[in-house]
Amino acid sequence: MSLQDKLDAQRQQLESAAPSEAVEVMHKATQELEQSGILSRVKARGDTAPDFSLNNYNGKTVRLSEKLKNGPVVLGFYRGGW
Repeated sequence: MSLQDKLDAQRQQLESAAPSEAVEVMHKATQELEQSGILSRVKARGDTAPDFSLNNYNGKTVRLSEKLKNGPVVLGFYRGGW
């Protein structure tokens, strides 16, 4: 099963368990994002990320360009709590 198939199955499971009003809100929000043009600005596979620095969990500053010297880097983004 492909990742897309797994994501589709998970979405269907969520939508079948959620109240219809909540599903409507999610679909409307998705439609508004698509219509905003935001998808034309997202990074795609193979795009180069801009260099940046952030503090790691120990408070030490880490720069992307320095990490890339050791090989590929996987970035994870946490949007925070709802």
